[in-house]
Amino acid sequence: MPQSFGLAGRAYLITGAGQGIGQALALALADEGANLALADLNGAAATALAKQCAAKGVRAAGFALDVRDAAATEAVVAAAEAAVGPLMGAVPCAGVARAAPATTMPEEVWDLVLDTNLKGTFLICQAVGRRMSERGAGAIVTIASITGFGGQSGRANYAASKWGVIGLTKTLAVEWGRFGLRVNAVAPNAVDTPMIRAGVPAEFVTGVMEDRTPMGRIAQPSEVADAILYLLSDRASYVNGSILPVDGGLTAGFLTHRSGAEMALKR
Repeated sequence: MPQSFGLAGRAYLITGAGQGIGQALALALADEGANLALADLNGAAATALAKQCAAKGVRAAGFALDVRDAAATEAVVAAAEAAVGPLMGAVPCAGVARAAPATTMPEEVWDLVLDTNLKGTFLICQAVGRRMSERGAGAIVTIASITGFGGQSGRANYAASKWGVIGLTKTLAVEWGRFGLRVNAVAPNAVDTPMIRAGVPAEFVTGVMEDRTPMGRIAQPSEVADAILYLLSDRASYVNGSILPVDGGLTAGFLTHRSGAEMALKR
């Protein structure tokens, strides 16, 4: 079993594990030999993934969880530690996107995105951070976004939630660093997940997202998972409060067209 990041035998909690980045991360951590508590609003998906991870020879347990519920979050974190051992880290991947013009965005759509993406991230960090700070060690990696660096039309709620995740990440890094905890974030570009494929027109993916990304494509979930593995590991032992773009170079420039070639000299 590969153990390239030295995470074997450690226990981690992932929310939003039923698909996308969370699912890819769970499988990558299982390949590392880590024990896993996997939570998702779709409890059946979390349980099925836990069985898949356990088949790799690690301890794994699945849980149904609505991350907006503080009491349920506390209960799942306690159950997770009982099932797979004291947590050495957490990655709150649960997130949603609901686009609408700011002038007509319903209050419930605003609340859903902010409560899931920002409040849900905080509640997981709080419940896990309380335990890890008492033990004097641990790492949390939150899921920000390139939309946490700038605005995006039709996504006032999503942008606000991801700017909030960045502020939360930096604040927790400052507050908890003295306890031996590290808190960092990844900020992906568009990632090839069911959320993107269901919520973004295909012509926008190819005509805008891929066109404006220097690498000319959106990310695969496994590519984001690999960056998270690094931030969880002791190889990042002095990395705290950082926001790591995993964006194919999108935020490296501006006025980008044709994957960065529009003004380049012909060759």
